[in-house]
Amino acid sequence: MNIVIVGDGKVGAALTEHLSKEGHDVVVIDKDPRVVEAMANTYDVMGLCGNGASYSVQKEAGVEKARLLIAATSSDELNILCCLVAKKIGARHTIARVRNPEYAQQLHFFREELGLSLVVNPEFAAANEIARILRFPTAINMESFAGDRVDLAEIKIGANNPLAGLCVRDIPTLFKARVLLCAVQRGEQVYIPNGSFQLEAGDRIHFTSKRSDMAAFMKELGIYKHPTKHVLIAGGGKMGYYLARQLSETGHRVKVIEINETRAEQLADLLPHADVVCGDGSDRAVLLEQGLDNQDAFVALTTIDEENIITTMYAAALGVGKTVAKVNRVSHDILHSIGIDTAVSSKTIAANQILGYVRALENSGSSSVQTLYKLVDDRVEALEFRIVSDKAFYIGRALKDLELKDDVIIGCIIRKGKFIYPRGDDMIEAGDNVIVISAARHGFTDFEKIFR
Repeated sequence: MNIVIVGDGKVGAALTEHLSKEGHDVVVIDKDPRVVEAMANTYDVMGLCGNGASYSVQKEAGVEKARLLIAATSSDELNILCCLVAKKIGARHTIARVRNPEYAQQLHFFREELGLSLVVNPEFAAANEIARILRFPTAINMESFAGDRVDLAEIKIGANNPLAGLCVRDIPTLFKARVLLCAVQRGEQVYIPNGSFQLEAGDRIHFTSKRSDMAAFMKELGIYKHPTKHVLIAGGGKMGYYLARQLSETGHRVKVIEINETRAEQLADLLPHADVVCGDGSDRAVLLEQGLDNQDAFVALTTIDEENIITTMYAAALGVGKTVAKVNRVSHDILHSIGIDTAVSSKTIAANQILGYVRALENSGSSSVQTLYKLVDDRVEALEFRIVSDKAFYIGRALKDLELKDDVIIGCIIRKGKFIYPRGDDMIEAGDNVIVISAARHGFTDFEKIFR
């Protein structure tokens, strides 16, 4: 697929890496010649230095032949203009990164009237993910599918956890709550487990379930923590604002520490149900003065990764029940090694949304990709497929008669609101939403490709 990416910052660079590795013909446009040269030398892509909203620059980049243009510069307005120019030139699909909260109510207009295929707000999406994690603070990370009806959670198996030593096949018989184990990280190794796989203390496991079963399963394991009520947020940028607004609207007691006085005054007006304090959220004295040691959760959302990591570690040392750090430039494996379990990356979340859209464009027509998440430092993928054809070879056939490729699991089937944890006699029907967990090397674009 011919894809043009305008703006090669954090999101653009992540997309360039993933899309080039998946075999797409990518052209990168950026004003900085050093960035363009670095991308062209590192990945198998073409680079072009210039203004991505310029008609002549887009023509030179071959936008008229592009299946997709992605505008991910630091300017919302420039991104929208890039997409408008690209549509006039002939690009079939356009995606814009739009972050300003003032545009949040206009997204439908952008899509319907301006013709944008997809509008991505990384900070808003990251805030939603953090809010999900705070609903289930036992979980290290939480993702959702099927309109928030199915969750994918990550937890760590402690020494006293009843899962330690169990084979995967024994879980349904020993626990009442219905869950399906999808992936296991053990040290540097990642496994898509079969029934005979034996769990060990220290494993980090990913499992799917509907929300009521998620809470019940954690209670059976003896690790359930009540949802957070008192939350301290360090950093009042876009993500901090979105998170504070969502939490305060759902009954949380929220306090935001923002170092910039003007921004703090703005937040005080925008967040009438939250407490806003002007101060340095990385300063130990300020954190203690604002009651860090009495909070249910601490979320570090400053612009500096290192500050977020250090303050999160400090909060954990004080005994804060749940800590979350915004980190964009450090791998999760490194974070886990220093005791940071829950980290959120807005660039990764935005890239996942866009990659899911690209996969949907590639499908053959029997199914479409609805949602995509990359897990365990991009080594595992969780995809939600919508089955749209009743003519595909797998329709109406028992799963036991269909052979999955290696390192692939069907995690859940959602049919007319009903949750089905698949067994051998179950069948796929048109209209189903199906969640698939697979090794990232497969790069599935269509549901039928999960079978041999």
